[in-house]
Parts: sequence; structure tokens; C-alpha cells
Amino acid sequence: MSERPSRGLVALLLAVVPFAQIPLDAYTPGLPQMVRDLGADNAAVQNTVTAYMLGMSVALVPIGLLADALGRKRVLIAGMALLIVMSVGCAMATGIEVMLALRFLQGIGGAACQVISYSIAADRFRDRELTAVSGLLGAAWGMAPLLAPAAGGFLVQFASWRMVFLVLAGAAAVVLVAVVFLLPETLAADRRQRIDLGRTARVARHALGDRRFLGFTLIFAAMASTQMVLGVVAPFLYQEQIGLSPSAYGLVALFLGAMNLLGELGCTALATRVAPRPLAFGAFVVFAAGTAVLLGGGLLLGSNFWALTLAGALILIGSATLCPMMYGMALGRFDGNFGLLGGLTSTICYLAVSATMAVAAALPESTPVPLGWLYAGLGIFTLLLLLVAVPRDGSDTFQQEAKQT
Repeated sequence: MSERPSRGLVALLLAVVPFAQIPLDAYTPGLPQMVRDLGADNAAVQNTVTAYMLGMSVALVPIGLLADALGRKRVLIAGMALLIVMSVGCAMATGIEVMLALRFLQGIGGAACQVISYSIAADRFRDRELTAVSGLLGAAWGMAPLLAPAAGGFLVQFASWRMVFLVLAGAAAVVLVAVVFLLPETLAADRRQRIDLGRTARVARHALGDRRFLGFTLIFAAMASTQMVLGVVAPFLYQEQIGLSPSAYGLVALFLGAMNLLGELGCTALATRVAPRPLAFGAFVVFAAGTAVLLGGGLLLGSNFWALTLAGALILIGSATLCPMMYGMALGRFDGNFGLLGGLTSTICYLAVSATMAVAAALPESTPVPLGWLYAGLGIFTLLLLLVAVPRDGSDTFQQEAKQT
């Protein structure tokens, strides 16, 4: 395989993977408008976010199985087409019940963009290259919550929330055309696996019984949970406790999003230069330092702007470095079934995020201290998994131990 096609393939995947996240964030500035236009209450409209996440969660493993059986390209094309049609439907919706159903189906299309992008990367790249490409995909995915709400807010202000969905459909259509004409099929016919529920159960059981695969997956889930929880709790701390205006908090959120992107790009830059163990533990030290600042600053200073911002930056840099690294290393444990394995990893992650979000919702938000204790618990959990999963001799965990499932 030449270097040029590999670069072109990565560039195309970088255009596809954000469409798993953009539909989740881009329209949120228009939620108040949607309450009025759809004649619904706040809770029902907020559930349009939940409906999308639910659609993704239930679809990840089935889409992975289909991609392993039918090939990556045709399943990705079908998923993106579904996302486009449902986006147009959302723009035309006149009732909340229809909107919730459309968002659920839209989430299925978004799931295809996520799981198949990583499966294609695992088809074409191995070892530290796979970790580096996973970092790039994570950075592209992470740009969505950073930029999509800002773009969506502009469209809502000068048009309406319906225009957000139409622009989303148009942008996805452009990428779909590129996929149809430029994306090669990366799963050869002789490597495809017909859908067999018994075999699927055996592969899943084999993967979950692999100590390192499970460890990498759980670390990925724990660190992704810290990222999502910070995005939900931070607005209350900054606006209600510190007293920032929504626009001022938007600038803080932009800075924190940039720190998250820095971590993702750091993973890409260092994955081919630094052995897995020092890179993983180095990222964990940054995360632990942020947790210490969050907890210590909360205990000593209460809700302090500088302590909270420094803590958030360090936490996001550390977790954003670990997330793509662990995802890539989890897939790198095996030589096939990347659709199923990617779907399994992502499903475990979404379940963990949902559970952690439920815990965070029950915590008091008067100071950063409860959040600090939550992060301390997740940090201890992650440290124990790192000690068990990452090799002590500094070697890679890919080809020399890869298992054909």
C-alpha cells in the first residue's frame, strides 16, 4: 500500500467520523425555539438528545456485524444515507413525537459513521500507526462539540433550528458523494464473516475474556466519561457559582475544547515515537494532576475560576490522550472482526458514560469538590487497569500478541 492512498483514506475518514457527533451538538442552541415551534415542554425537547444517543447505543454492535459481513463501504453508505434523510425529516418535523422517532433513527446513521470509520482504520493500519490514526479520528470527532454548537448558534440566530438540520444534511451529502467515489473497500471478501449469532457470542465472549482488551476498553470508557461529565457539570459551576454569563462561559468552553483537541493530537504525535506504557502513564499523570487541582482547589478555594479552569484543562488533555490510544490498542489486540469489536467497545463506553452521568446528576453542584471525588474514583479505577493492561516491558501489545477471532 502506498503512502499517498493511506493519507487519502485517512483524510476521508476524518471527514466521515465527525458526523457521529455533529448531530448531537449542532442544534442545541435552538432548543428553546424548538419548545415553541413543536409545542412541547423543555424536558421533551431535551429528550431529543437522549433519543439520538439511544439510537447510537442500540445500533453500534449490529452495524459492526453488518460491516464485517457485507463490507465497510456499502454499510457506511447506507448509514450516511439514513442520517441525511432523517436530518431532512427533523427539519420538517411539526410534532415532538415525530421528532423523537426521527432522532432515534438519525442516531443509527451516526453510529455507522463512528464504528465503521474506526473499523476501516483497523483494516488498513496496525501497531502504533493504528493508535496514531485513532488519535486523528478522535481529534476530528472531538472537534464537533467544540465547533458545531457555535455554527449551530449562528444558524439559529439568523435563520432557525430547522436550518441547522438542513445544513447538516447538505454537508453529510457532500461527504457521502466522496465516500461513494473515493473510499475503497478495505475488507476483502475472503475476510468477511457471515452473521452467525452463535459465532458472534463466541467472539464477544473471547474478546471480553481477553484481559488487555477489556482493560483498554474500560479505560477508554472511564476517560470518555470524565470528558462528558465535565461538559455537563461545568456550565453550572461557571455560571451559577462563579457568576459568568453564558457568553463568557462559551469562551471558557472554547478553551477547554481546545485542550481536549490538544490531547487527541498529542496522542497522534506521540503514538509512533513513545512506547505504550510511558505514553499511557504520562497521560494519566496529567489527568491525575488535574483531578488534584480540582479537588484541592474546591476544598481550599471553593468555586474558583482559575483553579477550575486549570483543572479542566489538565483533565481533558490527559483523558483525550488516553481515549484514542486505548480504543486503538483494544482493536489492535485482534486480527479481524473489527466491526463487531469496535461496536462492542463503543457500546461499553456509552453504557459507562450513561451510568457516570447519572451519578454526576445526583451530586451537589455548589462546589467542585463532589466532581473532584468522582474523578478521583475514576482515576484510581483507571490506574489499576493501566497497571494490569499495559505491558511492563515497554513493548507493543499488537502483532506479537494479536489473536484471530
